[in-house]
Parts: sequence; structure tokens; C-alpha cells
Amino acid sequence: MTTVRTQFPVSMRSLHWLMAAMVLTMLGIGVAMVASLADYHRLVSIHRPVGILILILVVIRYVNRRYSTMPPFPATMSSQERRIAHALEMLLYTLLLVQPLVGWEMLSAARYPIVLYGPLHLFPILPHSVMLYAALRKAHTILAYLLFLAFIAHFGFVLFHTVIVRDRLFSRMAPYRVPAR
Repeated sequence: MTTVRTQFPVSMRSLHWLMAAMVLTMLGIGVAMVASLADYHRLVSIHRPVGILILILVVIRYVNRRYSTMPPFPATMSSQERRIAHALEMLLYTLLLVQPLVGWEMLSAARYPIVLYGPLHLFPILPHSVMLYAALRKAHTILAYLLFLAFIAHFGFVLFHTVIVRDRLFSRMAPYRVPAR
């Protein structure tokens, strides 16, 4: 008898919650960097390496997802809801990949180093260009808003299914072990 997995593997759940915390932190730091010139340099020194860490982790998460068996969606979800949920997940993966790359490109175009730790710096991936920097800075801001909206949509979707529909959708990615029903 084959048992149907009701939860994502621990590795996927751990990466999910780690990245959720990192993304919320990054969005908060991004807002604070714009709002506070006094703390700008301290905040950006955190923002840059965490952005690169998100880039690395999203690649690991995507590869892990491709080679893992995922639990099925609850039977209460219509086929349209499943398509929307899948599209939203892919949008989040895309934004989590593109946003740090655009940040890296933006800093490369401005000739700002990305200090990972001490003397360890990332290499520039674009040539110096003030015009390119300006365009990429605008793109980075727009992508941050899109990421925030996609995050809110994801959170709202899960909240709706957990509180209103009560179909245990959250239990698939719960950070704790959920006993099978």
C-alpha cells in the first residue's frame, strides 16, 4: 500500500520558512533604506549579502522542487485554483531569482562592490554605466513591489484556505510535523 505524502519534505519546508523570513526582512530593509539616510550604509551592508543568499537559496529550492515529490493540493481546490496557485508559485520563484540578479546588475553598473564578508566580494556582471544603473534601480524597485504583491497574494490564498475553507492547505508547508488524517 502506497501512502500519499501530505507534507512537503523537511528540506523544502525549512528552505521555505527560511526564505520567507529573509524576504520579509529584505522588504523591510529596502523600505528602511529609502526612508532613513542615517542608517543607509548599515542597512545596505546587510541587504547586499542577504540578497545574494536569497539568489543561491532560490536556485537550491527550485532544483529541490524539481526532484521532490510534492503533496497533492486539497480536494477542495478547483482546477482553476490549482492553476492559479501553481502560477503564483512560479511567479514567486521567478521574482526571487530575478530580483537579486537585477540588484547585482544595478550595483555592477554603478561600480558598487557587493561585499559578502570581509575581503570577499562578488565580481561585477555589467560594465559601469550611470544610465544602466538608473534603469536597473527603477526595475529593482518595481520588482520589489511585485514581489511584495505576490507574497501578499500567496499569504492571502493560504490564509483563505486555512481559515475559511479549512482544508488543511497550510499543513502541507507547516514548519512542524502534521500527523496524517
